[in-house]
Amino acid sequence: MPATEPATEPAVSQSLTVVVNEVQELLRRVGDGQAEALEGVATALTDATAVFVHGAGRSGIALRSLAMRLMHLGLTVHVVGETTAPAITRGDVLLAVSGSGTTAGVVRAAETAASVGARVVAVTNASDSPLSRVASLTLLLGAASKTDRSRSASEQYAGSLFEQAVLLVGDAIFHTLWRRSGQTAEAIWPRHANLE
Repeated sequence: MPATEPATEPAVSQSLTVVVNEVQELLRRVGDGQAEALEGVATALTDATAVFVHGAGRSGIALRSLAMRLMHLGLTVHVVGETTAPAITRGDVLLAVSGSGTTAGVVRAAETAASVGARVVAVTNASDSPLSRVASLTLLLGAASKTDRSRSASEQYAGSLFEQAVLLVGDAIFHTLWRRSGQTAEAIWPRHANLE
C-alpha cells in the first residue's frame, strides 16, 4: 500500500498562495542572479538563423509556449520532434530544457546540435550536468528537482516549480524581445494561428 501523508484539506486559494509565493521568490532570485544569462538567451534567440526548442514532458510543453511567441515575432522557430522540423545547422540555436540536465533525448539533441556547429542554450537547475557541459550558455533556474520529495525546496509536486519558471521566464524573454522589436500588437497579430 502506498505511503500517505496525514489528510489535510487546504482550500484551493491556499494552494494558489503557495504557488504564487514560490514562483515569485524563484523568479526574483533568477532575475537577480542570472541577469547576464537571461540577456544572453535573448540575444542568442534573435541572432539565430533559426531557433529549435526541445524539452520533455511538462518542461517541453512550457517551452513550446515560448516557441509560439517567438514565431509571433517573426522568428523562424521549430519544435524538435515535429515532422516539419528541418535539420539544425550552423547559425541556428537549440534552446534545450531539462531540470536535471540529464534527460537523455534532450542531451543527445544538444550533442548533435553542437556537433554541426549550432549554438546550444540550456535551461536547467544543474550547472554540472551533461546538458550544461555541451551548452555554450546555461540559464540556471535553481528550482526544486522533480525527484525532491522533501518539500524543503518546494511544497509543490514533481518539478512543478521548474516548469512554471520555464513558462514565465519564456514570457519575460518574449516580452523583452517584443518591446525591443518596436512591433505593435496589431503588427504581430496576423501571425497568430487562424486555423484553430
